[in-house]
Amino acid sequence: MLTILKTIAILAACYAAIIVWMYFAQQKMLYFPSRTIAVTPADVGLEYEDVWLTNKLGTRIHAWWLPCENARFTLLFSHGNGGNISHRMESFLIFNELGVSVLIYDYSGYGQSDGDPSEEGTRADARSAWDWLVDEQNIKPDSIILFGRSLGGTITAGLAGDLAADGVSPAGLVLESAFTSVPDMGAYIYPWLPVRQLAKYQYNAVADLSEVRLPALFGHSQDDDIVPYALGRNLYESYQGPKSFLEMVGGHNGGYMLMGQAYHNGLNQFLSKLEQGND
Repeated sequence: MLTILKTIAILAACYAAIIVWMYFAQQKMLYFPSRTIAVTPADVGLEYEDVWLTNKLGTRIHAWWLPCENARFTLLFSHGNGGNISHRMESFLIFNELGVSVLIYDYSGYGQSDGDPSEEGTRADARSAWDWLVDEQNIKPDSIILFGRSLGGTITAGLAGDLAADGVSPAGLVLESAFTSVPDMGAYIYPWLPVRQLAKYQYNAVADLSEVRLPALFGHSQDDDIVPYALGRNLYESYQGPKSFLEMVGGHNGGYMLMGQAYHNGLNQFLSKLEQGND
């Protein structure tokens, strides 16, 4: 009996240690920034310029502006939780082929941006990018598409919610390989831990989109090896605005490249619908 009690005590201590470790390790589990700029758009033949923003927290943020001649729309690109803006060249080429200008920015603590990543910081980073497009470039809100991939999808949802609260309506919304919230993600991956009680970060896309009614395209792959397909579908199904769903293929980080022309066609169809709505 004593041996059993000792075993239970050891297991309980190990479980408690895991909980403590997870609580304090959340930032490193959520954000995977790289400071090294690997390549630039010029290396793949695209025109661009460096842009420096300052978010409402006073943090200096680095971005790239990739203009497209006679652009159909301007796309505000919020990338995933790994690397930095220099790791999205394939997307830049696709967007350029589709005839859209792009502003992509690095979150606080990513690439050449100052500071450290946080939920408040990424939300402020996204808003500073939006403000630059509207205030500095004089681009009309109804010609800007909010695009977010993975964690960037939840950041984009937050921006869309903030703009809706201000009575501002962008052209549309694209959420690719995104999820409902960080607690949902954690509970799905670690069902044996009290993740919802431990979570420091929320990124609650469902709540942020509750008052948003923009035309939206959701994309997710059933083969996604990082963000469960079920969470992507749940996010889509919870959305109350006009919406469509793009069935993707392949893993989380490269599915859009694996899809080839089918991905291109899916985005182009969405852009065409937005153009028809603006006529």
